[in-house]
Amino acid sequence: MRTAKAAAAAATAALAAGAASIAVGRFASDAALKVPAGGRLPTEPRLTVHATAAGQVTLTRALASQRPGTYGLVGNRSHAVVGPVLDAAAHSADTVVRRLERVSHGTLEPGDKVWLTPNVHVGDPGVALGLDHTDVEVPGELGALPAWFVPAARDTWVIAVHGLGATREQPLNIVEFLHGRGLPVLLLAYRGDPGAPRSPDGLNHFGETEWRDLDAAIHHAVRQGAQQVVLHGWSTGATMALRAAAHSALRERVTGLVLDSPVLSWETTLRALAAARRTPGALLPLAVRAAQGRTGMRGDRVEAAVLPEQITAPVLIFHGPEDTIAPWTLSRGLADRNPNQVALRAVPNAPHGAMWNADPEGYEEALRRFLTPLM
Repeated sequence: MRTAKAAAAAATAALAAGAASIAVGRFASDAALKVPAGGRLPTEPRLTVHATAAGQVTLTRALASQRPGTYGLVGNRSHAVVGPVLDAAAHSADTVVRRLERVSHGTLEPGDKVWLTPNVHVGDPGVALGLDHTDVEVPGELGALPAWFVPAARDTWVIAVHGLGATREQPLNIVEFLHGRGLPVLLLAYRGDPGAPRSPDGLNHFGETEWRDLDAAIHHAVRQGAQQVVLHGWSTGATMALRAAAHSALRERVTGLVLDSPVLSWETTLRALAAARRTPGALLPLAVRAAQGRTGMRGDRVEAAVLPEQITAPVLIFHGPEDTIAPWTLSRGLADRNPNQVALRAVPNAPHGAMWNADPEGYEEALRRFLTPLM
């Protein structure tokens, strides 16, 4: 009798442990599979506004608040744009003063909790940049996908797709530059974005299924007169671009790829996001297995989509050695293996998906040189 009770207790404990493991794995995987569009990535720390003055904002001193470049500064009901650190401005040992370029909406008050974002602009191209544009709907496999189209004279279009934690406002950072060179730009909202259809399981698939929405955008562009397209993607948007360039029925129309902080290993990125949520290292494999079970993804398959025989278009990669979400070593390996096809521009002191923010002038000059022969 005692043996039977002990066996039952052991079985119950095993079931409880198994259930707990599943719950832990699901919670940890949520850090990547349920990143909200426009939300804060778990790797991005919250900062406190300590003071504001004419053209200045004082923030908590942290590695994030000391980054060079231009960033959006987001609070619960506010958006502002900050420029470089003002070392000469008076500040305490635990604060940093940055140039306050503008407050897009809301207010910045002492005590507000904020975080940095690559999204410098808010609103559509007309509101944010004063550019004429059209709201269009791209027919996708799950339904209509909203997009902004900024017209221009050339017949080579740029299709821009954002990445993790961002919205189609992210590519607005470079739209003015592209428009100035006569390139039409299509800024796509894809499954899971505001106004776009929800993915069937409500989860992010790191571009593995989302690329089909980009494929739909390529077909839309060609129907509307585009002779060639350049795909410009950030983060998982870059992964979508790689997959579309390899598998689209119109891949011969893709004449160039620009990849900003590409996610080339979804498992590595998921582990990084889960770890940023303070998931213990020993439990990270549970997060990977949970993600596999919830999404059907099996192993890192992006490498199969970047072989020269599948993608013939030239590729420009912007990536930072300090990227903690998508290791730049994978981009460097891709460039090393394909030196005649892939150019890699390293951007120091830049977080994930923010290569333009860290060095706008350098980014746009490299982009100009890459795009000029493709026009």
